[in-house]
Amino acid sequence: MGGQRQLGDFLQTRRARLRPEDVGLPDYGERRRVPGLRREELALLAGVSSSYYTRLEQGQSVGASPEVLDAIGRALRLDESELRHLHDLAGSAKRGAVTRRPPAEHVDASTLELLAALGDVPALVSGRRSDVLAWNPLGHALFAAHLDPDSPSSPADRPNLARLVFLDAHTRALYADWPAKARAVVRNLRMVAGRHPDDALLASLVGELSMRSPEFATMWADHSVRPCDSGVFEMHHPLVGTLTVTQQSLRPPGSEERLVVLATAAPGSSSQAALYLLAQATAAEVEAGSSAPAPNP
Repeated sequence: MGGQRQLGDFLQTRRARLRPEDVGLPDYGERRRVPGLRREELALLAGVSSSYYTRLEQGQSVGASPEVLDAIGRALRLDESELRHLHDLAGSAKRGAVTRRPPAEHVDASTLELLAALGDVPALVSGRRSDVLAWNPLGHALFAAHLDPDSPSSPADRPNLARLVFLDAHTRALYADWPAKARAVVRNLRMVAGRHPDDALLASLVGELSMRSPEFATMWADHSVRPCDSGVFEMHHPLVGTLTVTQQSLRPPGSEERLVVLATAAPGSSSQAALYLLAQATAAEVEAGSSAPAPNP
């Protein structure tokens, strides 16, 4: 995904969002040809030479030290997630990463046990590229009841959460504020891309979504980054109606790539009642399926 280019684009977009008055610089009422701070102004704030910063933004210098990157991050007023992303991009640009196809992801037994223990809570396990590696029955019923419940078990057929959000009409209709959910997905995917610039499958996913979804392409070009740790979303479920859930992502012990995504509702709320109804309907469906007679040989 071009480490040097990604680094330069990120720096440029973060610089463009700052105005002189945001950082205490006078603008003397002058008209600017481009939005945001000039390169020389940013360099001054970061304590580096204008020529050095220009080379860094243009991808002609890839040896910035952690201290210099921290200074630039402070000048750009980056938050913790953005600063980590800056270091990831600078590291990948310096290494000159070679794109390669990673092995298929899997879920270990302890994570599957955790998923089973969350029977009354909608939950799924997502991988590095937001592939659904596993889900419990209630997680399937809430997030993707229109899909085959066994699809995560086959690497070739696994649903992908980013594809669902941008390309699947059912998932799009599921979220009352779809743009907010879409932005959360893109920001998280940006962070992952910065950490894994050599992931060919991730690069292919980004390329596919950029080609098939103009909305994804626009959001991706913004270079915003933020992990999908937690978010509150109103959902319009076709079976139980409108409910508001908090979606949280937890990282299992010893795992840098997988996330357990949970959906919970406020105690005593109508949303919690809706989840209870969905759990009852799901349990009844599972029981009916298990009691069905086996086909004749």
